[in-house]
Amino acid sequence: METLKPMLFTTLKNYSRAQFIKDITAGIIVAIIALPLSIALALASGVGPEAGIFTAIVAGFFASALGGSTVQISGPTAAFATIVAGIVAADGIDGLIVSTILAGIFLIVMGLCHFGSLIKFIPFTITTGFTSGIAVTIVIGQLKDFFGLTYPEGVSPIETLEKLEVFFQNLTTINIDALIVGGVSLAILLLSPMVFKKIPGSLLAVIGGILMVKFLPLKANTIGDLYTISNSLPSFKLPELNLELLQAAVPNAFTIAILAAIESLLSCVVADGMTGSKHRSDMELVAQGAGNVASALFGGIPATGAIARTAANIKNGGRTPIAGMVHSVTLVIVLVILMPYAGLIPMPTIAAILFVVAYNMCQWRVFVRQLKTSTKSDIAVLLITFVLTIAFDLVIAIEVGMILACLLFIKRMSDETQVRGWTYVDHDSAKMKEHLQELPIQIRVYEITGPLFFGAADAIERIIVKEFTACLVLRMRSVPALDSTALNALTDLVNFCKSRNITVVFSHVNQQPMKVMRHSKFTEIVGEENFCPNITAALKRAEEVIKTGK
Repeated sequence: METLKPMLFTTLKNYSRAQFIKDITAGIIVAIIALPLSIALALASGVGPEAGIFTAIVAGFFASALGGSTVQISGPTAAFATIVAGIVAADGIDGLIVSTILAGIFLIVMGLCHFGSLIKFIPFTITTGFTSGIAVTIVIGQLKDFFGLTYPEGVSPIETLEKLEVFFQNLTTINIDALIVGGVSLAILLLSPMVFKKIPGSLLAVIGGILMVKFLPLKANTIGDLYTISNSLPSFKLPELNLELLQAAVPNAFTIAILAAIESLLSCVVADGMTGSKHRSDMELVAQGAGNVASALFGGIPATGAIARTAANIKNGGRTPIAGMVHSVTLVIVLVILMPYAGLIPMPTIAAILFVVAYNMCQWRVFVRQLKTSTKSDIAVLLITFVLTIAFDLVIAIEVGMILACLLFIKRMSDETQVRGWTYVDHDSAKMKEHLQELPIQIRVYEITGPLFFGAADAIERIIVKEFTACLVLRMRSVPALDSTALNALTDLVNFCKSRNITVVFSHVNQQPMKVMRHSKFTEIVGEENFCPNITAALKRAEEVIKTGK
């Protein structure tokens, strides 16, 4: 079982000065990357710009210090934007704080219960579907600011489809200046990586956006026009609790916890591939849980491992959790010194940054490949999850997607379970008789293949005994698993056979099915003597039953 020990303690054993310098350099670079992203994601989440920085500082520090990965960088991510915006709109900031704290507690419990490895059982089609769906919702949510539209007073759509509808209804209010600022910012984001390898495109876009609005005759809303900017440090805050708020927070917290677990562990897997290391998934869940609890108590929003920032950390030499902790400390310095200037950033530039974030997370190539290569049932799960994420929310999308995936899995497994009877021929079939084992007609043999579980229990009903049958042999060498529903069906079959004076003999029952049978006392019903190690022994036992009558 995986050890619950932070990777920080492991990496510091052989820590060198050279690696310390690399970690500091990587941490500073990642902090520069995280600054505009954290602000943009906070605004997309419906909270103030400081909340994004607070999240990157507090959650980033705790997740690195306690984490199960040596290189993971945590903070606000695009996956949470629409979820957080919905919580804030429905339950306010207190609702968000409670939901995030509960989500952190859920994550800690998941880690302590060693659920880290269970996250991989969420189907790839579901994660692809809701990730692509979230990307679309982010784009739709930023259309207003990118085009500089003006909505009528009191019109503040929350749902994604409502935002799209209101956007088209007010398309005539487009602000050309805002569109120019947004378009140039987007061009900088797309073209700068080709020219400037070390400088983050988002930072250049922010600088370019500020210069355009400040020195050119271009009028566009800035962060300072819509929000009050403060450079104060994160402060401890407890929410006002009540039963109604807690009840509303539980499903939101569960969604945040599941998404945080998936994102952080996926980021760890990517990081392992880049560094050749191996993360501790359970410890990472505990760390992400602690980071989220701390983030919520100090004015932040939900956080998880960020793949892009983690990759940037690795590429710039970061190899220990010290880099992630330096990233947080650097952001504290930036917050105190530069935060007031964040008010100058144009909203169309923020929208452009989020467009690129959405593009990077949408996995459209993977989405298209899935459509081309997957089975019809998997495509259905993918598309349904994708559409539900956009039309409703992530909670419904994951719930429906998981239910469909489970039902399809049950159907596939039940199709693999088959019951076949041995062929019986008469004495005149001489040619066939040469290839068949000769058995008394009173013995009937069925071979069962595949798992016997509730989805395939009806396969046992296909077993038929004749009036002259005295012994039924069930060959189970190809049955890897048995559950209580299928065992109940077998019990009914044995009881039916007993009522007809037919003895049931089992051949080659595997370890798991036998364990279930012994635990339920099924072996006593059948009789220990009627369990044989192979088909030869089973047929010999059947012949004894015919001769002796018992």
